[in-house]
Amino acid sequence: MGGELAWRVRSGVLEPLEDRFAEVLICSLQCYDAQVRRRLAPLLRRHRMALLTAPAVAALLLLFWSAAYGDAQYVLYKDASQPVEARVKDLLGRMTLAEKIGQMTQIERKVASPEVLSDYFIGSLLSGGGSVPRPQATAADWMSMITDYQKACLSTRLGIPMIYGIDAVHGHNNVYGATIFPHNVALGATRQVYILVSSLHRQLVLFAAWVCRDPRWGRCYESYSEDHRIVQAMTELIPGLQGDVPANFTSGMPYVAGKNKVAACAKHFVGDGGTQNGINENNTIIDKQGLMSIHMPAYFDSLRKGVSTVMISYSSWNGVKMHANHNLITNFLKGRLNFKGFTISDWEGIDRITSPAGSNYSYSVQAGVLAGIDMIMVPNNYQSFISILTGHVNSGIVPMSRIDDAVTRILRVKFTMGLFENPMPDATLADQLGKQEHRDLAREAVRKSLVLLKNGKPGDAPLLPLPKKAAKILVAGSHADNLGYQCGGWTIEWQGDTGRITIGTTILDAVKAALDPSTTVVFAENPDADFVKNGGFSYAIVAVGEHPYTETQGDSLNLTIPDPGPSTIQTVCGAVKCATVLISGRPVVIQPFLGAMDALVAAWLPGTEGQGVTDVLFGDYGFTGKLPRTWFKSVDQLPMNYGDAHYDPLFPLGYGLTTKGKGY
Repeated sequence: MGGELAWRVRSGVLEPLEDRFAEVLICSLQCYDAQVRRRLAPLLRRHRMALLTAPAVAALLLLFWSAAYGDAQYVLYKDASQPVEARVKDLLGRMTLAEKIGQMTQIERKVASPEVLSDYFIGSLLSGGGSVPRPQATAADWMSMITDYQKACLSTRLGIPMIYGIDAVHGHNNVYGATIFPHNVALGATRQVYILVSSLHRQLVLFAAWVCRDPRWGRCYESYSEDHRIVQAMTELIPGLQGDVPANFTSGMPYVAGKNKVAACAKHFVGDGGTQNGINENNTIIDKQGLMSIHMPAYFDSLRKGVSTVMISYSSWNGVKMHANHNLITNFLKGRLNFKGFTISDWEGIDRITSPAGSNYSYSVQAGVLAGIDMIMVPNNYQSFISILTGHVNSGIVPMSRIDDAVTRILRVKFTMGLFENPMPDATLADQLGKQEHRDLAREAVRKSLVLLKNGKPGDAPLLPLPKKAAKILVAGSHADNLGYQCGGWTIEWQGDTGRITIGTTILDAVKAALDPSTTVVFAENPDADFVKNGGFSYAIVAVGEHPYTETQGDSLNLTIPDPGPSTIQTVCGAVKCATVLISGRPVVIQPFLGAMDALVAAWLPGTEGQGVTDVLFGDYGFTGKLPRTWFKSVDQLPMNYGDAHYDPLFPLGYGLTTKGKGY
């Protein structure tokens, strides 16, 4: 008891408390934090001379319980009525180094467990491409998984919720049964923004701010256009995800308007669409004026619209790895542009600061964090990252001010999202997954994205729109009845897949549904010449194109249509009038086959709603799409973009024939 004495009043007489109760009372005084002790000190001084009277003791006890168990229960950062900055400051001041570094750590779902999250104070989880609770997981599966993880985070001393990251590239594309929209290159062809937010949990989703300048790059379909003005226009997606910023909004601050919105991430900062020869993660050689005029403008718009986070690029600018570029991340993005959200690395992005990747991880941690990266997408080797960064801070290599800046930004986004008030999945949104309203919107996006490149041979009448009533038609090609090919990469699996990978409508399904019941439809994926010549077909629809790919696996120096696509075009179109529907994430080599086709439609990667293709083929709606990028004659011309001195395209940026539809 340390010689201290506590008292109580019994029948008007002041006497010592029993030891056990007195110990509890005194320990409760000692165990309160400094803020509470400061509150109690003047009360004790004020009443120390009156402790011999029973009323004074009773009053003191009442004051103690009021201070300790009334006001002392108040924790500022948990008070949603307080300003975000005040809440951030209060919470940051309570955090240990371990808790701060935990907030800077993002790990993959596959290596996570409730114990890992609570023991390491993990600030964020993510599902990489194809990372799901189980194959064909339902909304209930996702909610159960997120709930278990979030409960673990909330069980920690400070109860800081985690934020969940998703590669939602064209819809909630990891989730079986979700509506899959056309990829961004197709949306660029519409010149319109299509927004669908029906998240089951509070999460971080992506916005592609990059400008692809070379179609040989395997990520070109994730870019809206080669023209930064089109990419800038598409930043209107950000208010759709996060909500419209208020009139007095300060550019650079993160903004999320309520629990049914999500935090957007603009990526990849900066210049990854301009690498040499379109090689993924390569070097972008361009002067500062070119970087600022071509690759940076979409970030200006993103910050004005309150984007919450920015992902750093794997690529280099003039030989300097972006993940280690302090000048662009800290001085320019955070300093000059006043970005107050948080920056996040790409998957193992800091590992790739060195060559070979991971060869000096200690240096990579140091370089990435000091460059200004706030949250590290580790994503697997989190124990090593946490240990190394802790050592760097303790040894003075990384100053505590850099850690505090990173955590301040992360907490700012979490408080802005309302994540502390609404950390759990919302079960009322479960029935939104794949709902018809969303599929109808995606179908509209498909039909407005289709670009008509040719309609009729010289001297012939236009072939499109096709008649719905005919004796017999042929549907051919590897992509006519393949939902996986139709969706492309970043669909269910990271690299995409083939076949009925999710719920949707193939082009063949859509053709059968659109035609008059009296029309016979014959499907032959790769028919021979005799079959086509002797089939008695009124016309043919040929759907061919690229196979799914993502990132480096999609880099291509030749940009040819995979076999048997070219031979299918030649065989079918050489025997019967044909409309070719090209499924690809970018312009590919078509000039050798163009003469054989009666009509050619660039359908990009349309996603799950194949009816959008037939809506326009059969004339219910007209063609309105315009090329979001230049269509080359030969790969020898690349890179070639609008405005270049050597500009000599097969079809220029903005090209697209139009037709009239029935308008319904």
